[in-house]
Amino acid sequence: MTERGALLRLAAPLVAQQVGFVAMGTVDALLLGRYSDAALAGAGIGNNLLYAITSIGMGVVMGMDTIVPQALGAGRTDDARRALGAGTRLALLVGLGATLLVLGAPLVLRATGIPDDVYAEAQPYIYLRSLGIVPFLVTIAQRSYLAAHGRTRPLVIAVVAGNAVNAALDLALIFGVPAIGVPRLGVLGAGISTTTVYVLTVAVYASATRALDEGAPRVASTRADLMAIARYGLPVGGQLFAEVGIFGVATVLAARLGKDPAAAHSIALQLSAFTFSYAVGVASATSVRVGHAVGAGDLALARQRGLLGLRVGLAGMACFGATFLLAPHAIARAFTSDGAVVAATVPLLQIAALFQLSDGSQAIGAGALRGLGDTRATLWANLIGHYTIGLPISLGLAFGAALGAPGLWWGLSAGLTATAAVLIARFVARTRTPTRS
Repeated sequence: MTERGALLRLAAPLVAQQVGFVAMGTVDALLLGRYSDAALAGAGIGNNLLYAITSIGMGVVMGMDTIVPQALGAGRTDDARRALGAGTRLALLVGLGATLLVLGAPLVLRATGIPDDVYAEAQPYIYLRSLGIVPFLVTIAQRSYLAAHGRTRPLVIAVVAGNAVNAALDLALIFGVPAIGVPRLGVLGAGISTTTVYVLTVAVYASATRALDEGAPRVASTRADLMAIARYGLPVGGQLFAEVGIFGVATVLAARLGKDPAAAHSIALQLSAFTFSYAVGVASATSVRVGHAVGAGDLALARQRGLLGLRVGLAGMACFGATFLLAPHAIARAFTSDGAVVAATVPLLQIAALFQLSDGSQAIGAGALRGLGDTRATLWANLIGHYTIGLPISLGLAFGAALGAPGLWWGLSAGLTATAAVLIARFVARTRTPTRS
């Protein structure tokens, strides 16, 4: 099998899994948009704040993306198996800490001055979704282990079943079923649906990991295993917090501009997250392929695989960007029938079209560097790109130049472009092999 074929074979189910997870959020947004604009904006704000906090724990557990592929590439199967136990323990520990932080998030949200009706929807949504943090982080550990082994079918099965369960519960709980006494729960219904799916996913993944080990007793993980994952994962957690956090800041700022800009921002962000899921899937596959090469001691092959992942990712993101440019009105109307919200969403989609390539490049660049074990570079690139460059531009254009939500998105685009440039340059430099004289 060619390198491209091997990458695509691994990337396709990982993309499907990531798209499936984002699709659950998209269905939530579509249905909540039909329920009320305040519910749509509140859930959007709550979801972004929750994910920004949870991303720290997610990144810590993603240290397995370096440990497990490199161990398997070097033939150290027992090390990979111990990493699963250590990663699960980390997921429980950091998940509990993240849950406590999320429970305090509404206090911070209240201080931002968002409209009362939006806050009233965001608060209960955040509280309910906090119950799913630990199960979600456990799935991250399980997914890393399965993907590194190329065992991806359970990931697809879980996400397909999860979407079916989520859609059915959303319809029943958001709008209610009077015939059987189920009340209209709005954002609470959406929160219950998503949390239920996370719990079910843990069960599916656990069964798959047991089958992968073929009943062999798992070697007990050690404190050293846990610390090794954390050493690689902590910078990834900081990177994800920086990356997700900048969109959370933009979401709060959009809420201060009014309900229509906030709803438009939520729709555009949900769509961008959907397309970004393709890049995340390719990035995960690239991380595994690069990690296997590093474990085998072949740096030239690691470089080849990283650059191939970048090309494959850019091809897909270019298609998404073209779609945003060609049909922004039709896409926006799928989420809301409010003409004002549609009009506010269209320019955001047009801007989002332009940063698809940058967004995909930075995700895949980060994935390739995880495979190398160079996770600190991804943290610093995101801090510099988003907060030194992107955020000042967003504030200046949105409020100083009075461009509103489009100004926020131009700043986001600038931050993504700068981050992508740094990460790609770093990967190329780290995989440069000495020339023979």
